[in-house]
Amino acid sequence: MMTNKYKNYSIEDFDKFDCLKLSKRFYLVLLFVLRGYIIWLMSVTNMQDRVATMQWVYPETRLFFLSLLSGALGLLVLLIISLRRPNAPNWVVTLWPNTRVLLVMALIFDFIVNLIGYFYWQLTSVLWLGSQAVIILALVALCFSSKRMQINLLEFPQTLPEK
Repeated sequence: MMTNKYKNYSIEDFDKFDCLKLSKRFYLVLLFVLRGYIIWLMSVTNMQDRVATMQWVYPETRLFFLSLLSGALGLLVLLIISLRRPNAPNWVVTLWPNTRVLLVMALIFDFIVNLIGYFYWQLTSVLWLGSQAVIILALVALCFSSKRMQINLLEFPQTLPEK
């Protein structure tokens, strides 16, 4: 039964530690959760006008800061993914099987932050909240429907013996 879960993957689908390469769905969810940080990096690297990109995406400054706040959990997931290797710290090994739950919590937290921004400061529109809810539901469904992501969560890189 254990070998059947790999039957649809070729040798290119595995990394140097014989683990299945991470599902692209991890990165897709992270892109959405970390969008505030991505916009921030884009605006910092724009030498002509550092604020224009940020103001175009986030016309209200508080929206930008709320996006950074809601992306904080995504930064933890990004750190866990980047430290996922043999001889990783114990906390990474412990948290790795729960990475999907952390991603879903990050999505829900992001939505809650935007709800607070809407109801408390009226920063977003109902259309954006509805769109975000649909996007988040789709991303959560992608997280739980991915067989590759499930396999990724069961594996953790181990040091391979030298040949």
